[in-house]
Amino acid sequence: MTNFQSFSGVITMISDFMTGINEEIGCNKLVSVDNGYGTLVNFVMTPDTYVVDYVMLFIGDRITAFYDMNVAVPLIFPPQYRAVIMVKDTPYQNVKVDYFNSQLESSDGKLKLNIAPSTQIVLRNGQVFTRNPSNRNLIVVYGPTTKSIPAQTTPYKITVVC
Repeated sequence: MTNFQSFSGVITMISDFMTGINEEIGCNKLVSVDNGYGTLVNFVMTPDTYVVDYVMLFIGDRITAFYDMNVAVPLIFPPQYRAVIMVKDTPYQNVKVDYFNSQLESSDGKLKLNIAPSTQIVLRNGQVFTRNPSNRNLIVVYGPTTKSIPAQTTPYKITVVC
């Protein structure tokens, strides 16, 4: 199971990044993100990094990057992680990336999903997912939640991470 962690902030730099010997220049990007409290993190974006809604990211955009805490990282400063998922922050829209169990409750116990007929359930490539999304890693885009524990929401869109 992937252990997703997130970091939010403003993009301060985007540059080309070489990760190996035999690769095309420009295919990987190094994205620097500042959280506004003096913490800077660099994210490596590869062609496999999923950007929610396929939006273009620019310097000055407020984003949230999700990375796998189980992956080894270099011991450098600022920290550098491989971005698995990136989201451009949008007003009135929340995004949670986590494992959701058979009750569609997140692994941290903070969010429960109530799927409606209007909820889009898709794969990363945009194709319809025809199975039950429970017991999987999901990218959930949602709006308001209840104030219960766990908070409950009816998501706008669920992307299944296979």
